Amino acid sequence: MKKFALLFCSLLFIMVSANAQRYAVIDTKYILNKMPEYKEADKKLQATTELWQKEIDDQQIQLDKMYKNYEAEQFMLSDELKKKREDELFNKEKELRDLQKKRFGYEGDLFKERQKLVKPIQDKIFTAIQKIATSRGYDFILDKSEGITVIFADPKIDKSDDILKELGIKI
Repeated sequence: MKKFALLFCSLLFIMVSANAQRYAVIDTKYILNKMPEYKEADKKLQATTELWQKEIDDQQIQLDKMYKNYEAEQFMLSDELKKKREDELFNKEKELRDLQKKRFGYEGDLFKERQKLVKPIQDKIFTAIQKIATSRGYDFILDKSEGITVIFADPKIDKSDDILKELGIKI
């Protein structure tokens, strides 16, 4: 009987402390899409991406043309000229791969540009989230935008609109 009473008290304590935790759910993607400065930054990133992709595509077209010319002429070239053309093709291909890596690779130009344009906006949102969480006594806030861990969220606990209001953005 003592074990049962102890187990019952333990379960009761766990249930009470679980209910004492306060949480909220937000959607950062929704918040970002409502922010004019994010839309502007996203447009700049898209334009930059398109420009860099065109640069890479142009170099790819040049490389393809060089390959076709080489294939058409290789039978008429001396071994020395073949070697020279193959080296040119190899160098051009390496140059293209390096450019792709520089622009779109891990910590490449696109990553740096995104950090420069979007990180200040994300920091602003994080500050607003911290302010609301502290002032309203939330123990934790979940982000449902990427579907990380939230399977179901009651719309009553979604505080995305409150974050937008804190940021001074009208809904």
